[in-house]
Amino acid sequence: MKDVLEFVKALKTNNDRDWFNTNKAWYQKSSDEFKSFIAMLIAGVNEFDDSVGSVEPKDCIFRIYRDVRFSHDKAPFKSNFGAYIAKGGRKSPFAGYYFHLETEASFASGGIYMAPSDVMKRIREDIDIYSDDFLSIVNEKKFAQTFNWFEDEKLKRVPNGFDKDSPAAEFLKFKHITPFHSLSNKDIADKDLLNNTLEVFKTMKPLVDFLNRSIHGLKEE
Repeated sequence: MKDVLEFVKALKTNNDRDWFNTNKAWYQKSSDEFKSFIAMLIAGVNEFDDSVGSVEPKDCIFRIYRDVRFSHDKAPFKSNFGAYIAKGGRKSPFAGYYFHLETEASFASGGIYMAPSDVMKRIREDIDIYSDDFLSIVNEKKFAQTFNWFEDEKLKRVPNGFDKDSPAAEFLKFKHITPFHSLSNKDIADKDLLNNTLEVFKTMKPLVDFLNRSIHGLKEE
């Protein structure tokens, strides 16, 4: 994936349509390599989480073109490649696994991001009610050593309706449940990137299962 990393690095400093069009072949080569990697990730994830199913890489990978209509940043392209591996792909309503490739900012993550308010409310309810189960997942030694949390994606207070003294109070504040594992440029270029990422995702699975039980429970009501 070293060549893909070189492309996004170059795009980050040349984020305009003329440069992109001139380097369209380089983009296509990088895109194809990323797609092949995601295909292998999907196959690997299915070995320990078959709920993902036979989703196609094209359904998981996010477009590189930015929607700039309502953004102050008018750069036309994202300076990263990203893919969300879950049942139904990137538009899935379920928790899953996310891979992000960006120079000096790559990471493997997962969980649930930007969930609808009713879904996030149910997830918080289950984190609160089943706090022992939830905390046993996120405080498990390997999980805690593997993942960090986006601390800037937290509310200042526990949401209304939840106990501020809950054992899981800090987790109730999160806007998204998305622990992440940072990947250096060296990690991305490593020949063992696939297996290393799958090991991260495998460690993530108990949390994904917990979140999906909440989501399925809400959908069945």
